[in-house]
Amino acid sequence: MDIVDRIIISEDDIQRRVRELGKAISQDYAGKEITLLCVLKGGLMFLCDLAKHITVPVAYDFMSVSSYGDATESSGVVRIVKDLEESIEGKHVLIVEDIIDTGLTLSYLVKNLHSRNPASLRICTLLNKPANRRVDIPIDYVGFEVPNEFLVGYGLDFKQFYRNIPFVFVPKKEYIQNA
Repeated sequence: MDIVDRIIISEDDIQRRVRELGKAISQDYAGKEITLLCVLKGGLMFLCDLAKHITVPVAYDFMSVSSYGDATESSGVVRIVKDLEESIEGKHVLIVEDIIDTGLTLSYLVKNLHSRNPASLRICTLLNKPANRRVDIPIDYVGFEVPNEFLVGYGLDFKQFYRNIPFVFVPKKEYIQNA
């Protein structure tokens, strides 16, 4: 693929880690029903793969929040683009994120969701980028720690494209600079 500078996490490594996360979540939520709250659009691929490996009953709901727009760095301004369809009051909710970068978006989202009185609220992210963190957020399940670089693939986009690539990669600088 012409846009790929280097692969950060292979498809095999992602799938292996997703299975491990599914097993851990299943153990932690044994005997409970959980709502997987997918943060769109980036979290969709992760949610689909993760749910296959969770053995307790799950329901799905979706939110779309934005702090990036078409930029390669978070603006810090968060807006809810699509809200939940179902109430989460009294439910065990697991937020499923593609990547946690500055933490600003997720911090806003967690505060918003806590006000809706879930029985519990936890966070699962495929990618954690702690070097860029501006808000401390306790993360319950982490797939991979990643470097402070612009990453694309497996749900992560560049101008809404390349989410379908089954691995995570750093795009060539000329693609970013010429965008």
